[in-house]
Amino acid sequence: MPISEQTYERVALEDPEGKWEYYCGQLRSKPGMTTRHNRIGWRLGFWLQQQLDLEQFEVRVDAGRARRPGVSFSVPDVMVIPTPAVERMEQDHPNRLEVYVDPLPLIVEVWSASTGGYDVTTKLEEYRRRGDAETWFIHPRDRTLTAWRRQPDGSYTESVHTGGAMEPVALAGVRIDLDALLA
Repeated sequence: MPISEQTYERVALEDPEGKWEYYCGQLRSKPGMTTRHNRIGWRLGFWLQQQLDLEQFEVRVDAGRARRPGVSFSVPDVMVIPTPAVERMEQDHPNRLEVYVDPLPLIVEVWSASTGGYDVTTKLEEYRRRGDAETWFIHPRDRTLTAWRRQPDGSYTESVHTGGAMEPVALAGVRIDLDALLA
């Protein structure tokens, strides 16, 4: 039986360790992840925040939600949020679940055996439907990063990277060494 978005938010706040997600009226528990998965997410988040001005952007690693109203609430492995959006969320909704509806500059999912299929078939598509500027899917075992970049007409280009520097299009001056990230 489908649940409402309000019920989802209540469940997610009452069970913060549960890492609850929501898709088409159904609760989904985001399972625990391997050390390799977590290490890539945390390193990437750390390297991104080191290069970003906190006055402009904040990074979340396995925290906060990206929402498509009426459809989904996802917990990305890494997401970059404009600082004014964080401040509005904190000021306007201090006791509510941290949720972002507006398109974000970068959202990243790291492949895991437990969620890889769902990430590819559902979450990554939801991020594009939200209109996020760029989405990355990192596959540690294959040592690849697939990037989808939003175009002016709303479509996305897809590219696969096996090394070198990655520069997110909406984050000027940021460079991520993919070889070091996947080492």
